[in-house]
Amino acid sequence: MSNQPAGLTLTALSTAEPCCPPITQQRLPAETAAVLAPAFKALGDPVRLQLMSMIASAPDGEICVCDLTPAFELSGPTISHHLKSLREAGLVDADRRGTWVYYRARPGLLRQLAALLTVEAAPTQE
Repeated sequence: MSNQPAGLTLTALSTAEPCCPPITQQRLPAETAAVLAPAFKALGDPVRLQLMSMIASAPDGEICVCDLTPAFELSGPTISHHLKSLREAGLVDADRRGTWVYYRARPGLLRQLAALLTVEAAPTQE
């Protein structure tokens, strides 16, 4: 029997409370894996991982697509496709301001992914 909340959703993952113990401590329930897998899948692409890094590290907490696109030797539509994948996975939020779209990371989900992959260091032997 799992001690995970029933009906885990991306909304539930935006809290500071960990959704689940690290995978090194306990088996991940199938329902939780199904909710988290799209985020890991989105980050599995090198361009999306770089975009996520640029968005998450933006000095003002958000970045314009006009600043993201020139960083790659890809077309605008291709960058838009990758950004859409990050949005659909729940990793970023976007706001349209005039003709530009600004992106910001969703830190709650990033914390959940990080917590899930946390591995405690093995005690050193003296």
